[in-house]
Amino acid sequence: MLGWAVTFLVIALIAGVLGFTGIAGAAVGIAKILFFIFLILFIVSLLFGRRPRAG
Repeated sequence: MLGWAVTFLVIALIAGVLGFTGIAGAAVGIAKILFFIFLILFIVSLLFGRRPRAG
């Protein structure tokens, strides 16, 4: 998911340089959403991924 966020960020940068501001804004928005979803899932996996085994 982090790879997708970086991909959309690169698309936004290229679109911004070429003058496509609408596409750049949309790509930045998508990149932000994907990054925050990745961050939340990463933190959740850190908290719940290392539980000791019962037994």
